[in-house]
Amino acid sequence: MMEIQWGAPVALREPQGGEIERFSTIEKARYWLKRRWPVADNAQLTALAKIDSAMDCIGPVEDARQAFCRAAISAGFTPARAG
Repeated sequence: MMEIQWGAPVALREPQGGEIERFSTIEKARYWLKRRWPVADNAQLTALAKIDSAMDCIGPVEDARQAFCRAAISAGFTPARAG
């Protein structure tokens, strides 16, 4: 499977423990939303739908990235430095 790059990595500090996680591919973002996400809410469902759409080449990757960032903030993640 080919990984889909979605620009500069998104670095997020986890709500519990404060670990920083970097998301540089849409596949990793999807995995986290489905398997490791701390909150089940509409923002998570919207992000999954946008990611699936982008992975199927139906929707823009940038829309998926923005929905993922909104879901992260909704779940209690905070932006961190990607460096």
